[in-house]
Amino acid sequence: MAAPEESVVHGSKARPQDLPSVDKLLRLPALQDLLGTQGHTFVAREARALLDELRQLAVAGALDREQLLAPTLGAALAARVRQRLAPRLQRVLNLTGTVIHTNLGRAVLPPAALAHVARMMEGPVNLEYDLASGDRGERDTIVEELLCEITGAEAATVVNNNAAAVLLTLAALAGGREAIVSRGELVEIGGAFRMPDVMASAGARMVEVGTTNRTHLADYARAINAHTGLLLKVHTSNYAVQGFTSSVAEAQLAQLAQEHELPLVTDLGSGSLVDMSLWGLPKEPTAQEMLAAGCGVVTFSGDKLLGGPQAGLIVGRRDLVARIRSFPMKRALRLSKLPLAALEATLMLYRQPELLARELPTLRWLARPQAEVEAVARVLLKPLQASVAPRYGVRLAAMQSQIGSGSLPVERLPSAGLAIAPALDGKRGTGTALEALAEALRALPLPVIGRITGDELLLDCRCVDEPAELLAQLRMLKESLA
Repeated sequence: MAAPEESVVHGSKARPQDLPSVDKLLRLPALQDLLGTQGHTFVAREARALLDELRQLAVAGALDREQLLAPTLGAALAARVRQRLAPRLQRVLNLTGTVIHTNLGRAVLPPAALAHVARMMEGPVNLEYDLASGDRGERDTIVEELLCEITGAEAATVVNNNAAAVLLTLAALAGGREAIVSRGELVEIGGAFRMPDVMASAGARMVEVGTTNRTHLADYARAINAHTGLLLKVHTSNYAVQGFTSSVAEAQLAQLAQEHELPLVTDLGSGSLVDMSLWGLPKEPTAQEMLAAGCGVVTFSGDKLLGGPQAGLIVGRRDLVARIRSFPMKRALRLSKLPLAALEATLMLYRQPELLARELPTLRWLARPQAEVEAVARVLLKPLQASVAPRYGVRLAAMQSQIGSGSLPVERLPSAGLAIAPALDGKRGTGTALEALAEALRALPLPVIGRITGDELLLDCRCVDEPAELLAQLRMLKESLA
């Protein structure tokens, strides 16, 4: 291997036999600190992989001799080690305009939840241990009292997401029996979660009633028979049927269910625990309203409008929740200690509803006035212009944010941000230029995720709390675009 001081003929190609051995590479003085901090086993494995890649290039006649200089090899190995040790899951800046973004982790946990999770990670916890009696406890009790207090339910249990909550509820209450549901509520959400498939997986026989756009109380009544296990209402949060439509209110359906001694189960999906209209947002049905209307069981998500961790919440009548909790499938779907800790801390915030818009990031971003969002965009405008010039131009723009994750799909929130367009003569090459910019933003240490619409890349500032995080990276962005 050529030493740093050895001359190398510029442009000459290296042969496979010119490559050093793994042992010789690892003896380079520049790599001793790396070996000390990362361990010989891991660094040696990466050195072997690096040399294998270089050998293939040499065989193909595509390896320059300059690539075998000691400083170059050492830097390449150090960079490879850093890349291999970098976690796949990392924080990003959400400038897409979608507040509860499924692909970006949905709700962001409030500081109280982060602090509580950190404390619970420091040592053993009373996950299933009753501190008062010293006996074995039940993990549901960690949040059951809170959920009952907030929603008015008699009992509650939790699982790892709302799809699991629906699956478990159907299996426990309608396994081997019929579940009656309106044809207009046979939803499919992300990840191919289809209500008919969930029914089948739960062992329930689905009975569709009504039509796609209109279902009446009489449709449910005619379908009830000796094999009926429950009536099911599904809140169609991820789409809207408009025009000549009709559906049956929960209060009416609850009365029919009571007459036939059947449980009425309502899947709220996004599931809010507060009236969103108090903050000028579109009204969403709450778990409290569904229970007050007579629903026996209500299921909803923890990581959407509620603003907490991924979880499926099941609240309702004591006898029905008891059947759900004791069903064998429950153990496979239960929450672990960390999301339970995050859920407990998030639910605690709902005891002080006046503070929610301040303490709950999801609600704070959803309720943020357009003027406040625009003020953030103005702070970023000139520095961003300087960073992407002369290849791109940047302008302040009014935008339309959305709630996301299937919540109120047709509603939009007036917002503001930055629109970036390539400085080109005509439209040819616009798409390639925008993709290059989007890639450069994603490659930053704290990746920035926007959205390409038409001939511009849009950076919606609704979810930007601290512009300094983006400002600190603009120099790197400028260098990558140079």
